[in-house]
Amino acid sequence: MFAVHLLAFYFTKLKEDQIKKVDRFLYHMRLSDDVLLDVMTRFQAEMVKGLERDAHPTAAVKMLPTFVRSIPDGSENGDFLALDLGGSKFRVLKVKVSEGGKQNVQMESQFYPTPKEITHGNGTELFDYVADCLADFMETKNIKHKKFPLGFTFSFPCIQTKLDEGVLLSWTKYFKVRGVQETDVISSLCHALRKHKDVDVDVLALVNDTVGTMMTCGYDDQRCEVGVIIGTGTNACYMEEMSNIDLVEGDEGRMCINTEWGAFGDDGSLDDLRTEFDREIDLGSINPGKQLFEKMISGLYLGELVRLILLKMAKKGLLFSGKISTALRTKGKVETKHVAAMEKRKEGLQNTKEILMELGLTPSEEDCIAVQHVCTIVSFRSANLCAAALAAILTRLRENKKLIRLRTTVGMDGTLYKTHPQYPKRLHKVVRRLVPNCDVRFLLSESGSGKGAAMVTAVACRLVSQRKQIDEILASFELSEKNLIDVKNKMSEELEYGLKKETHATATVKMLPTYVCGTPDGTEKGKFLALDLGGTNFRVLLVKIRSGRRKSVRMYNKIFAIPLEIMQGTGEELFDHIVQCIADFLEYMGIKGARLPLGFTFSFPCRQASIDKGALVEWTKGFKATDCEGEDVVDMLREAIKRRNEFDLDIVAVVNDTVGTMMTCGYEDPNCEIGFIAGTGSNVCYMEEMKNIEIVEGTEGKMCINTEWGGFGDNGCIDSIRTKYDKEVDEGSLNPGKQRYEKMTSGMYLGEIVRQILIDLTKHGLLFRGRMSESLRTRGIFETKFLSHIESDRLALLQVRRILQQLGLDSTCDDSIIVKEVCGAVSKRAAQLCGAGLAAIVEKKRKNRNLEHLKITVGVDGTLYKLHPHFSGILRETVKEMAPQCDVTFMLSEDGSGKGAALITAVAKRL
Repeated sequence: MFAVHLLAFYFTKLKEDQIKKVDRFLYHMRLSDDVLLDVMTRFQAEMVKGLERDAHPTAAVKMLPTFVRSIPDGSENGDFLALDLGGSKFRVLKVKVSEGGKQNVQMESQFYPTPKEITHGNGTELFDYVADCLADFMETKNIKHKKFPLGFTFSFPCIQTKLDEGVLLSWTKYFKVRGVQETDVISSLCHALRKHKDVDVDVLALVNDTVGTMMTCGYDDQRCEVGVIIGTGTNACYMEEMSNIDLVEGDEGRMCINTEWGAFGDDGSLDDLRTEFDREIDLGSINPGKQLFEKMISGLYLGELVRLILLKMAKKGLLFSGKISTALRTKGKVETKHVAAMEKRKEGLQNTKEILMELGLTPSEEDCIAVQHVCTIVSFRSANLCAAALAAILTRLRENKKLIRLRTTVGMDGTLYKTHPQYPKRLHKVVRRLVPNCDVRFLLSESGSGKGAAMVTAVACRLVSQRKQIDEILASFELSEKNLIDVKNKMSEELEYGLKKETHATATVKMLPTYVCGTPDGTEKGKFLALDLGGTNFRVLLVKIRSGRRKSVRMYNKIFAIPLEIMQGTGEELFDHIVQCIADFLEYMGIKGARLPLGFTFSFPCRQASIDKGALVEWTKGFKATDCEGEDVVDMLREAIKRRNEFDLDIVAVVNDTVGTMMTCGYEDPNCEIGFIAGTGSNVCYMEEMKNIEIVEGTEGKMCINTEWGGFGDNGCIDSIRTKYDKEVDEGSLNPGKQRYEKMTSGMYLGEIVRQILIDLTKHGLLFRGRMSESLRTRGIFETKFLSHIESDRLALLQVRRILQQLGLDSTCDDSIIVKEVCGAVSKRAAQLCGAGLAAIVEKKRKNRNLEHLKITVGVDGTLYKLHPHFSGILRETVKEMAPQCDVTFMLSEDGSGKGAALITAVAKRL
């Protein structure tokens, strides 16, 4: 028993001594966590350089855009061919991708050798060989009669300007084909394929093997957004935000970046970590000074690194009693497969002995232990360096997403990773240590990069098909110049119908006289009360107007909510609630006993017989209070004040919000004779010549006309530009068939139009992976304010996804792009329609005055105009195009329609 213990102690001591000897000799190859964190920081800096337009030409890490914009979503289907060129064998594959409720991929493939005369020949021979192999495969599988989309995995650094084009930068690994560098490999492949008249393929995608790996794993796990190869060569790709890629136009969505990390250090940034053995490997390679990181890591070089170390140790008498065999002196005699065999747990030492004997050496037990430890240090350094670069990529992904903790998947492939017994475990452990705030799943790519090329092609096919369908849907919202001129002309006709006695009753644009016959002239003064009712909030204001040289308007106001049950209850309940709010305000201001002149902004269509009389024509904007339509709202307010019997008010004017807006801006700019609201609802008023208003007595002077243009189109005159989504929104509204123009242009409805489109896109499988969520079925869930947020230029797609997730819509990055496009199409059309309508009004003003050129100001208010990032710009541009003889200034009404009501009251008192 004692002898056994003694032997075990002797062997342990022997092992420790050999390990210490090797550790001392290879001290520079053992990298601490501090060194790895430093490498990680260096690699992050290189990534930034590679992505920047100015730094890119000189960057060692090229960060090449791949034009792969989307990972698989599981809905891909069809038959695809794939070619995989880049390793010791060339492979042709037929891949069948089927969805049918369950993702399924079936593959048939065939390997073809890549002899040295091909890998070191000329380009024509290489691509002819590739085409011949494909033709042979199709012949064997009896599929020459059918046309196939094809993806080409080409595992060498290429500059791409689109998915189906790639200019070779340089050969790597052991390829050295003449006449291919700086040429488009897809063109060369297509040229070779044309020689085979019976082969009909459509080459859709050029893919790096790392991208293929990411896409293969992405089909099984949609969290996969990184691909890493550790085999003959090494490389990584990942999904980068478009806004960070200077080299490509556009900043929407993401694109896969092929880092080409094998060249990390080619600029000298890793010189302090490279050993004499690394330098010797490099000098003996076919591309000295290039791919220095790859030469410290990949399977093509690890065996040779081990051989050089063993040779030097033997020369120093540290191994094999100083004896050196011819094989040990011969380049390439130790391969990476030998390194893997020597590092096996149980049979590793026995394997080491056999391999060394095959090299013509006579190793002792101590030699075998030492050689095994050399292999461990070399392969461990490789895993450590890979881990540091991968940790940099994961950190970038996490920072791009602005996450405290990232959960992601890394697709892995390559013979070194797959066949080395310790490599994966070491790599995973170091990555998790370097980035503790990332939860990383490592997923082995079972089917290699060829399947990935097919998946990229499948995704490309899916995106082309989806794009076509999406474009068809959104095309129905595009308005041509002819459409807009037509809208302008029809609006002009409707304005005339509304003003004429015989057609007024049937006109859709009601052209209601407001009995406001003047705009402010600056002499108005006094204290006035104003009420503002037009949405879910009701506002009461005290307005103090001062005239003279230092004219000013001071306002005090309080906002009160109008509950839904009041909006849709009885008229008596609505006006009692309004009076209750007035009482609260008067008490709050301490003026309950004062009898002040009052202006009532009532933002619904009213037929007025005088400035203080207005019969409600019909409710809009969600109001549905009974016993109001056809009644005088001023009388209803007076009755409610009497019922309360606490105070008395002098109701001087009932005013539409557009009129209030025009008066507010008119106080600042006498040229303002049009008021425009683009908010919950949409409407316009303007100063019309009395002689043109047949429905009112008198021909002298001007009067403000409340157009109530929201009803434009109720007679079917714009049906040709109404989409099925507009009809769905109309049918689901409180007033079907009414306010059709408003339902295409105002804030109350734009979000609902977007929702209807999203439902349709989801039903067609073009959004949210075809999954209809409960929230998407909910009417009103998509408010117009979300359009404003989503369309903001400052908003990254990540934030768009967050908005959609808040709405219960689980979206991908691609979904976010589509939703943004939908919002843009709906809001652009709304702005253009308003612009065409407004052009009809400014043209009418110009013709009224018999002017060649009109200079006029439009007072504007409303949340859509004020908050949407693009609405106002598109509106102004459309007015300019549709009314080129009018110079229109848009003036924002800062204080809203309540101040306008007070000014109208002041003007009425003055007049």
